[in-house]
Amino acid sequence: MSAKIDKERCKGCELCVFYCPQKCLKLSEVLNMSGYRPAELINEESCNSCGMCYIMCPDYTIEIIKG
Repeated sequence: MSAKIDKERCKGCELCVFYCPQKCLKLSEVLNMSGYRPAELINEESCNSCGMCYIMCPDYTIEIIKG
């Protein structure tokens, strides 16, 4: 189970990072093509696919993968 982030659509608002209860996300050090630092999954093992990042993302750049 994990979260998949569309790094090119992410604007780096950091809402998913802030609200992740497992603290599995952070902002990347690498800029995307639009000049934003996108969110990235840093601890896939701790991600329980709760969906909080998906709910908080205003741009729908996150997909929850279960199974």
